[in-house]
Amino acid sequence: MKVLLWNVHGSWDTAFAMGRHSCVVPVTRGRGPDGRGLPRTYDWPPSAREVPAGRLRDEDIDVVLLQRPRELELTARWLGRRPGRDIPAVYVEHNTPRGHVPDARHPLAGRRDILLVHVTHFNAMYWDNGRAPVMVIEHGVPDPGYRYRGDWPRAGVVINEPVRRWRVAGTDLLPAFTRVAPLDVFGMRAGGLPQRLGVDPASVWVFDDLPQKKMHAELARRRVYLHPFRWTSLGLSLIEAMLLGMPAVALAATEAAEAVPPEAGVVSSRLDVLTDAVRRFIGDPLAARRAGQAARAAALGRYSLARFHRDWDRALQEVSR
Repeated sequence: MKVLLWNVHGSWDTAFAMGRHSCVVPVTRGRGPDGRGLPRTYDWPPSAREVPAGRLRDEDIDVVLLQRPRELELTARWLGRRPGRDIPAVYVEHNTPRGHVPDARHPLAGRRDILLVHVTHFNAMYWDNGRAPVMVIEHGVPDPGYRYRGDWPRAGVVINEPVRRWRVAGTDLLPAFTRVAPLDVFGMRAGGLPQRLGVDPASVWVFDDLPQKKMHAELARRRVYLHPFRWTSLGLSLIEAMLLGMPAVALAATEAAEAVPPEAGVVSSRLDVLTDAVRRFIGDPLAARRAGQAARAAALGRYSLARFHRDWDRALQEVSR
């Protein structure tokens, strides 16, 4: 099928584009939020191509894959067809609800003509989905290969915009971990983080917006992976770190407890348990390696691209009938 897809969530979009469908990606002058075109830091296959927004009506699109509410209007304007009515559509919900969570109503809750796909069972449970048809298709993550070295006794963390996202990303928790191990923080717009945390710059090194392959190589040298997020659907960086062969220490929030089995690391809502786990892995390279191998096996079993693409093939066939 030919799928209209916006470049919104880099890792997830990349995994989807690697399937057997062709992707048409809108691009606008200036490459703003509504038309970024193909990503610059991810490798997409030749079956994905940029198309200027003004030429989308010339494309024979089979299905629209929506990821933001405003893409409903953009599709109608740029394609001249309304999602769910004039053209089959699927809405992918990547995020946990905000605001008063128990009553958070999804923007698609009133629609029966668009399939609502959640990327985690946690999301499907916590959103009020109303009368929308709902499906869960868990993440599929390209396997970077077992690359763990763990030769640096430091903890790796991946947080995009750690200062802006502060409590949501668990950035405020990082000073407690610097008391048991130095941290290396990877992500976009991470500059100035040590100063904002009020810690010794030697205890927090920042690697700002590295290309994915380089980030994986660097991350795999760290002894342990730390996932401090309070409120995120399921950070793909956690799964990527597990695939690299890193042991995981994660805050017991949202889907993390499902993703990290006990043999693969430590998941807890207690800060003292988490900091102790980081300390133990830093001090015991063999235990860290064994847990990392279990983490990789768990991630391969649950988040493979093959399973992901099979699930999406079925979903797209269903909505296109």
